[in-house]
Amino acid sequence: MAKRIIITASVLGALAVILGAFGAHALKRVLEVNELEIWAKGVEYQFYHTFALLFLSQVKTENTKLIHLSYLSFSLGILLFSGSLYLLATRTVLNIGFVDYIGPVTPIGGLLLIMGWVLMLAAALKHK
Repeated sequence: MAKRIIITASVLGALAVILGAFGAHALKRVLEVNELEIWAKGVEYQFYHTFALLFLSQVKTENTKLIHLSYLSFSLGILLFSGSLYLLATRTVLNIGFVDYIGPVTPIGGLLLIMGWVLMLAAALKHK
């Protein structure tokens, strides 16, 4: 389980660096300031929760089910929260119609990120 979490965190961390650099350099020329802020918020939260995944990979507990659920919550939360912010930030450039309807996905991703923290807490509290 720890290996899978570390691999996921490594991929998401590398993507966060790539997306951050892409936003700071390439998108700077085509996005409005408020759109760049949305992009940056997606990168920021992706980084925070990538670090949470790395920490989660080192948690030693008998209750691997809670760790697994926390891992899934963080991973899906990053995809939904940050992913929807990336799409929302670039909707004018991409000119994709469905992006206007994904607004509710962002808070669902945020709830999954919160669940990841709560599940990690539950695993720690159950640890002897």
